[in-house]
Amino acid sequence: MMKLLYKDNEIFYTITGIGHAKIPFVLLHGFLEDMTIWDGFIDGLGKERQIVCIDLPGHGRSKDFSESHSMQEMANIVAAVLKDTGIQQVSLAGHSMGGYVGLEFLDNFPMMLKDIMLINSTPAEDTVERKKIRDRSIDIVEANKDAFVSMAISNLFSAESREVFKAEIDRLKQAAFRLNIENIQQTLKAMRDRKDHTASLKKFRGGKMIVAGEDDTLIEIADIQKLARTTNSDLIILEKGHNSWMEMSEKLYKNMYLID
Repeated sequence: MMKLLYKDNEIFYTITGIGHAKIPFVLLHGFLEDMTIWDGFIDGLGKERQIVCIDLPGHGRSKDFSESHSMQEMANIVAAVLKDTGIQQVSLAGHSMGGYVGLEFLDNFPMMLKDIMLINSTPAEDTVERKKIRDRSIDIVEANKDAFVSMAISNLFSAESREVFKAEIDRLKQAAFRLNIENIQQTLKAMRDRKDHTASLKKFRGGKMIVAGEDDTLIEIADIQKLARTTNSDLIILEKGHNSWMEMSEKLYKNMYLID
C-alpha cells in the first residue's frame, strides 16, 4: 500500500504486477466500494502489466475531501497518483462511479489515456428522475446512513445473487458502513452533477469498451446499447446485474485481459 498527500489529504493506492508487455492498467472502484474489489483480478492481469488500484476520496483508506468530491477532482487525483509513480500513459477500467471518473480523466488528460473500459457504467449524465433519486438518497443518508448503505447495496443484486453471494455482499456492506455521512452525501451530489461525456467518448480515438449487465437495475440495456453505437464503443453484455466484478468475475476478467 502506498500513500500520496494530495491537498493535505491522504490518498492510498497500490501498484502491483510483474509484466511489461502492455502499458499499466488503472482500476477504479465504484460508489460504496474500495480498491479491494479488484483483488481477484490483479494477479492474472499483473502477469503482463503493472496494475494501479486507487481508493477514491472518502472510500477505503483514503481521506474524505468533504466538499470536493467532484468527478473532476477525482480524475485529478488519478493523474496525481500516476505522476507520483512516474507512469505517463495508461489503460483504465472503472466500475460504475469509477467509470464516471475515467470519463472525466479522458476529458482532462486525453494524452495519458490509451484505452478506456466502462464496467456497468455510462457516459450519459443522470436523467431528471435519477437526479431526484440522488436527492432523496441524500436525505435518507442523513436520517439513517447504515439503512441507506444496506439498501443501496442489496438493491444492486437479484434475489438469487443475494443468496449466492451473501458473504461477499455482507463484506461489501461492512466496509461501506465505515464511510461517514458527509462523504456519502458529497459523493451522491458529485454523481448527480457530473457532465455528459457521450461526445467526448465518441471523439476519443483510443480503445473503447463498455461492459453491461443484462439485468442491471441502474442502467437500461437498451440505453447502453444505443450509447455504445453512438460512441463507436465495443459492447460486451454479461448476464446478471450491476456488479459484474462480483457476479460475472470470470467473464469480466477475460474481457479485461483483452484491453491493450
